[in-house]
Amino acid sequence: MSADPTQTLAFDSSCHLFDGCGFDKVAPGLHSFMFEPIVGDADGNGFYFNKPMLLALLGSIIVVGFFWTAFAKPKVVPGKLQMIAEAGYDFVRTGIVYQTLGKREGEKYVPLAVSLFFFVWMMNLWSIIPVAQFPVTSIIAYPIVLAAIVYITWVVLTFKRQGFVGFFKNVTGYDKSLGAVLPLSMTIEFFSNLLVRPFTHAVRLFANMFAGHTLLVLFTVASWYMLNGIGIAYSAVSFSMTVVMTLFELFIQAVQAYVFVLLTCTYIQGALAEHH
Repeated sequence: MSADPTQTLAFDSSCHLFDGCGFDKVAPGLHSFMFEPIVGDADGNGFYFNKPMLLALLGSIIVVGFFWTAFAKPKVVPGKLQMIAEAGYDFVRTGIVYQTLGKREGEKYVPLAVSLFFFVWMMNLWSIIPVAQFPVTSIIAYPIVLAAIVYITWVVLTFKRQGFVGFFKNVTGYDKSLGAVLPLSMTIEFFSNLLVRPFTHAVRLFANMFAGHTLLVLFTVASWYMLNGIGIAYSAVSFSMTVVMTLFELFIQAVQAYVFVLLTCTYIQGALAEHH
């Protein structure tokens, strides 16, 4: 399981409670987020391709394939697949984009919002899908790239809509009515918008998926670890928590996709709004 030479822990199926085997032999850790390369080597020489990358690729194909198939031959009276796709599309368009940007301004940003929502959701869903069982967004690089796309979009739109002076006022929260505290306020807003914003946008998604996957692995491994002797009772409780956490994670996965896109639309709204 581990691709880290300094981390030798891996799941040992023969390790159980009361067998003299410590939980440290099976406990989840950073090694739970590291994988041997499918192609290439762990030293990073040449082309490198691992499980999270494979899941990201498959997830992209699934999302594109789903909407392509659903809308390839749209009908006035939609079939089941088209109906599901339309419901998902309309949820993002009406429930997020229109509510944040308005119908007139928001329509052109619907494709971006829909793409981000379903891509993030699919990357999260891998966590509870058998065999895959790993949320791609728990690897910080993926949320960072998505947040960077949003960040660049926000910067470009702000410059395009408001010019250099308007951009400066936008990112610094310039308001001369603040008086003496204006320099301090502008400094805080500057660092908040240009540095903290993209960081928190990425980390919010990453941290939730990282924590959720860790809890799922913990309860799953504990269920097996305690499955012997009187530990069976503890194992049953741990397994029950695994089911509960899986259902809860299913909810969180959708919420995080929603929040990521909602923040994206909020940033775009700030870029389009006139600064007074």
